[in-house]
Amino acid sequence: MRIATWNINSLRLRMPMLGKIVKELEPDVVCLQEIKVEDGLFPADDVRQLGFEHVLFRGMKGYNGVAILSRVPLVEMKKRLWCGKDDCRHLAAKLPDGTELHNFYVPAGGDIPDPVENDKFAHKLAFIEEMADWFGSKRPAKRILVGDLNIAPLENDVWSHKQLLKIVSHTRAEVDGLNKIMTVHNWIDAVRQIIPPEELLYSWWSYRNRTWPGSDRGRRLDHIWITPALKGHLKDAAVFREARGWEKPSDDAPVTIDLDI
Repeated sequence: MRIATWNINSLRLRMPMLGKIVKELEPDVVCLQEIKVEDGLFPADDVRQLGFEHVLFRGMKGYNGVAILSRVPLVEMKKRLWCGKDDCRHLAAKLPDGTELHNFYVPAGGDIPDPVENDKFAHKLAFIEEMADWFGSKRPAKRILVGDLNIAPLENDVWSHKQLLKIVSHTRAEVDGLNKIMTVHNWIDAVRQIIPPEELLYSWWSYRNRTWPGSDRGRRLDHIWITPALKGHLKDAAVFREARGWEKPSDDAPVTIDLDI
C-alpha cells in the first residue's frame, strides 16, 4: 500500500495538480492538508473520478482543513478538538486491517519564536504538547501519523541548521516538543528509515525563494511516522520534489511511503 501526504494549499485551486500527482505516484491513500474548502463545497465527485471511492474530510472556508482519499474502505474515527478549537487540523480513520491513520496539520506558528509575544507560536507549542499527552495515553498499536507538522527536527532537515535555529519550524522548543511526541508513543520516522539522517532532505520551499531549485533552501516539514508494529512492513519512502517545480505549485511537495499491508 502506498500512502501519500501533501499540503495541497487549496484543493479546488490545485485539483488538476492532484490528478497529475495521482497519475505519477499511483497512491492507494492520499492525506491532504490545507484543503481550504468548507464541507458543503468539497469536490467529492472530482476526487472519486481519480479512483478514490472512500473520502473523508473536515474543512472550513479559506483556512486549514484535512482530507483522506482512499481506494480502500475507511472507518472514520471520533473527531477531536485540539486546544479546544474546531479548526479542522486532524482527521483519523481505520484502514481495512485495523491500522489507524492520523492526518495532522499542525499550526505554522507565525514568524516570532516567542510564545509571550506571538499567540500563534504559543498555540503551536500547546498543540504539540497536547499531541504528546494524547498519544502518550494510547497503546502503540498499528498506527500511522502523517501530515504537515510544520517542524523540521533534524540538522539535515533544513538548508542551514545554524541559521535556522531561531527561525520558527526549527527552534529548540519545537524540536523538543516533536521529539516528545515521538518518544511517548514510540513513533518511528518512516521516511528517515529509508533515507538516512545524514542526507539532506526537504519537503517545503518558500514561495519567497525565487531562485529555487538553484539555491535549494528547503525544510522537511511534512512527515510520515509509523509505530514499531509496522516497521517490518515498511518497503520504501520518497519526497516527490518535482511537484514543487510545476506551474502554480503548493510550497510543499508530496511525501510517500510504501507498506506491505
